[in-house]
Amino acid sequence: MNSFEYEVERLDGDYAYLRRLDAPDEDLKMVARALLPPEIMEGTKLLYEWMQYSIMD
Repeated sequence: MNSFEYEVERLDGDYAYLRRLDAPDEDLKMVARALLPPEIMEGTKLLYEWMQYSIMD
């Protein structure tokens, strides 16, 4: 299973816009905040693997 690293670029209501760290020129990925850890803020780095997001240390 692939894993990807993202950074929260911006928060907008019920959605977060994520930038993939290894492909910064790609479009932002819009993700429902309900699928993300509740303590995220803009600038938080996330790891996506096994169909879930977790905050990177």
